[in-house]
Amino acid sequence: MYTGLRPVLTALLLQSELIPRGTRTFVFQQIFAVFLVLGTLVGIVVISYMLYTAYTYRDGENRPDDGFDPPKLGELPGGGGGGRKLVTSFTLSVVIVISLIAWTYGTLLFVEEGPSAEESMEVQVEGYQFGWEFTYENGHTTDGVLRVPAGEAVRLRVTSADVFHNFGVPELKVKTDAIPGHRTDTWFVANETGNYTAQCYELCGAGHSYMTAEVVVMEPDEYRAWYANTSNSSSSS
Repeated sequence: MYTGLRPVLTALLLQSELIPRGTRTFVFQQIFAVFLVLGTLVGIVVISYMLYTAYTYRDGENRPDDGFDPPKLGELPGGGGGGRKLVTSFTLSVVIVISLIAWTYGTLLFVEEGPSAEESMEVQVEGYQFGWEFTYENGHTTDGVLRVPAGEAVRLRVTSADVFHNFGVPELKVKTDAIPGHRTDTWFVANETGNYTAQCYELCGAGHSYMTAEVVVMEPDEYRAWYANTSNSSSSS
């Protein structure tokens, strides 16, 4: 039952306009901001009510009794509207918690699933001892250099030709395993042009420290012009 419902829930949550879209960094910043604001509000309400209660029922000669009849030991306090305050606070708490869980789940689904195929470009990444090979959607293959357009989602399908590797670009907040015979998916958006370094983060042999690749983030028009001149062939740039 859960397996059948998950795709439906995933589609509904990802289509919701309440789910933040953008880079991984932006999405996690939104999650942090929501939890920070909500936690601050809850803290203010709880502390304010605690201070109000402490002041209202403080001990001393100047305490305003206002007809307050404190319960005796062994007795349950009266009043409270027949439990309406408890039911109201419990209901509000349940609604807030469930809403927060659903929103967070949908947001993390976006991080996991990434943009749709129509909203992103795909590159096949294959690790080998000791380098990285990149294959674009038109079949063009490069060794040691990955070119991508700035401001656009790039989906990577990563695997390995020999042993376990791990493909990562710290500046672009992307990292995933490269496993022989298996593909792992990840994605990123590079907002600024420039050259970045991809490295292997899995100890894979004597040349592990030299297993790097250059990630060139280009202006979209410049990238399209370069991509239009590529073909189903291999190159090192």
